Amino acid sequence: MAEKGPKARALAGGTDILVQLRGGRFRIDRLVDVKDVPEMNQLSCSDEEGLTLGAAVPCYRVYEDPVIQRMYPGLVDVATLIGGIQIQGRATFGGNLCNASPSGDTIPALIALEASCLIEGPGGGRVLPVEEFCLAPGKNALGDGELLTALRFPPPAPRSGAHYLRFIPRNEMDIAVAGAGASVTLEEDRLHIKSARIALAAVGPTPIYAIEAGGLLTGREANEESFEAAAEAAKAVAKPISDMRGTARQRVHLTGVLTKRALRKAAARAKEA
Repeated sequence: MAEKGPKARALAGGTDILVQLRGGRFRIDRLVDVKDVPEMNQLSCSDEEGLTLGAAVPCYRVYEDPVIQRMYPGLVDVATLIGGIQIQGRATFGGNLCNASPSGDTIPALIALEASCLIEGPGGGRVLPVEEFCLAPGKNALGDGELLTALRFPPPAPRSGAHYLRFIPRNEMDIAVAGAGASVTLEEDRLHIKSARIALAAVGPTPIYAIEAGGLLTGREANEESFEAAAEAAKAVAKPISDMRGTARQRVHLTGVLTKRALRKAAARAKEA
């Protein structure tokens, strides 16, 4: 990959890049199959170490893993939303992130769960928070010859929960008009919010980490009034466009609706944790 620089791309599931190549979106000289690289297929999850998810691990391995189901139900939300069952057999969280689409469904959930990117390249390894990975539509932070090898998640905090949901025109297998992911950690009384993270899809040139909206919830009760305030703050940072799937006005409205619903479900999961 380093030899070919920008003319080389990695192939994990291929559900995005093969379509893009066929459509002439870009031209490359080398496509490097990484599906059999051991480090990119690691999947380890424990209460002590958290989750390490290899960049070539397909979605079905995420939602079929009983430990992930227990510890990271917010990831299961996403893994079951992407495409249909055939796509889920090949598509990967790592590939979805590297595609850097503003509407990438995995990315808000990764941000909400404080995931980090493990990157390897000619200059060695580095770690980057997911919220800093997408730079523009279709452009990520990988340099020439670099690979995203895995995503690493910290162990869930006590009394925490997360959720992701989106709005699409059809029942399934469509691109999000808007999406919202949220994580909530409650105080010991299980009534007040200790911390929260909110991230948005399809309402800006990149997925948006709505840091102010999440910070607004610190110390507040986990109730509808608080969720409404955070939803309004999330709407304020949404900068969508109008296109064939929806208008900018509709997307801003949906940002508020989805943020509130995501927070409500995340808080409910936190109370049960």
